[in-house]
Amino acid sequence: MATAVLTLSEVITMKMKKSLVALCLSAGLAIPAAALQQLTWTPVDQSKTQSTQLSTGGQQLNVPGITGPVAAYSVPANIGELTLTLTSEVDKQTSVFAPNVLILDQNLTPSAFFPSSYFSYQEPGVMSADRLQGVMRLTPALGQQKIYVLVFTTEKDLQQTTTLVDPAKAYAKGTGNSVPDIPDPLARHTTDGLVKLKVSTNSASSVLVGPLFGSSGPGPVTVGNTAAPAYAAPVAAAPAAAPAPAKKSEPVLNDTEEYFNNAIKQAVKRGDVDKALKLLDEAERLGSTTARSTFISSVKGKG
Repeated sequence: MATAVLTLSEVITMKMKKSLVALCLSAGLAIPAAALQQLTWTPVDQSKTQSTQLSTGGQQLNVPGITGPVAAYSVPANIGELTLTLTSEVDKQTSVFAPNVLILDQNLTPSAFFPSSYFSYQEPGVMSADRLQGVMRLTPALGQQKIYVLVFTTEKDLQQTTTLVDPAKAYAKGTGNSVPDIPDPLARHTTDGLVKLKVSTNSASSVLVGPLFGSSGPGPVTVGNTAAPAYAAPVAAAPAAAPAPAKKSEPVLNDTEEYFNNAIKQAVKRGDVDKALKLLDEAERLGSTTARSTFISSVKGKG
């Protein structure tokens, strides 16, 4: 019986759709390497959260396309796979900084770009405020000591707003009461704001940061349709689905098999490939014999 296998091109397409790991902006943005080298890159250690108030702790990067101050961080690249959680809080004036994030390897070569649309609105919690937040999973290539994280906003972002949840609605949801029919407030986007970056290790699927074979020479960092083809190589090296683990001696129950297959299909349909991969791994750990073929056929059908 033939075993279904994802081709490299299918894996690359799947990961690029999911993680938005494409070096592109609606308008080209070229950052000279010399300008990046002049920035002060704030180190962020594992399991620590670094906060930056852009009005006082931000830096200037005079590059067309970037508006206002930027935040620049360096992250250890020799501690395994990384999870970077970036948060931008809504302030008391109902304004928020809409972040874009460019990930660079230790040679300041771009490896991943996360536009402002990647950072979604999160409702306030007991210990957290209204915020824009995104989680980025990265795998530094072997031999690197640091990778770099550049956070900035653009003129296009400043023309947009973020819809918040009215506090009365949030309270009603939390207490189980009827949600009032009132308009939600809008947070305007500004060049100022409180940005927080948390670094931790992970074992989930992630984006490769850094060249697989050697390193590129110095030159301007280009984000956009004008990017040199060489910059696409690190992005294309997305990890494939993990090989099937050893099956359990006892077959999984039919109801459990059906549950996981349906969950995998729905996750792929939503574009949440990371979730689908986790479901695949768990299903096969329990002894599923159909989860992998379901995952592959779902991905092919979506593509």
